[in-house]
Amino acid sequence: MTQWNFQELHETPSQTGGPYVHIGLLPKQANIEVFEQNFGNQLVQEKTLGERIRLEGRVFDGLGLPLRDVLIEIWQADANGVYPSDADIQDQSADPNFLGWGRTGADFQTGFWSFNTIKPGAVPGRKGTTQAPHIALIIFARGINMGLNTRVYFDDEPQANADDPVLNTIEWATRRQTLIAKRLERDGEVVYQFDIHIQGDNETVFLDI
Repeated sequence: MTQWNFQELHETPSQTGGPYVHIGLLPKQANIEVFEQNFGNQLVQEKTLGERIRLEGRVFDGLGLPLRDVLIEIWQADANGVYPSDADIQDQSADPNFLGWGRTGADFQTGFWSFNTIKPGAVPGRKGTTQAPHIALIIFARGINMGLNTRVYFDDEPQANADDPVLNTIEWATRRQTLIAKRLERDGEVVYQFDIHIQGDNETVFLDI
């Protein structure tokens, strides 16, 4: 039986996501058929309750150039503020026709990414607080050792945003604005524009989760 001397074991070097992280997690985007059911950016179906929205944007590096091989996942509550998960302890059921989770990659040519989803409802926070409607978002890309976590809030929820316990932990108003998506209407579709900046003067606020 092997006896390990744990004092002699050292931490292995960290690695980034690599340039082809999307091939393993989104093979269909790279024209590789692996899974019978592929993950995607469509969180809604015909019977899903709530206001249909399209969340879209680009991820920029420190030089202001769009990343074209970035992978993004989102997680959110349904229109009533309930997460489709057993971890949600609210005394109500989540919308059975809403997925709540999605994954997509940026377009290889333009860097644009998008999700077709619904605008979430407000959700309970700690100690009796209420969190403004928001979407949790995580970014994976080459050069990033760990996924970068952030949140997407909505610019047409000014009062809810002003009362949000997470936004209020960010000292500077200009920094809070990096988490606010801008509402647009395009060809009858509600679109929220949310660009992410990894570094630089407009660096997005990332959360330590």
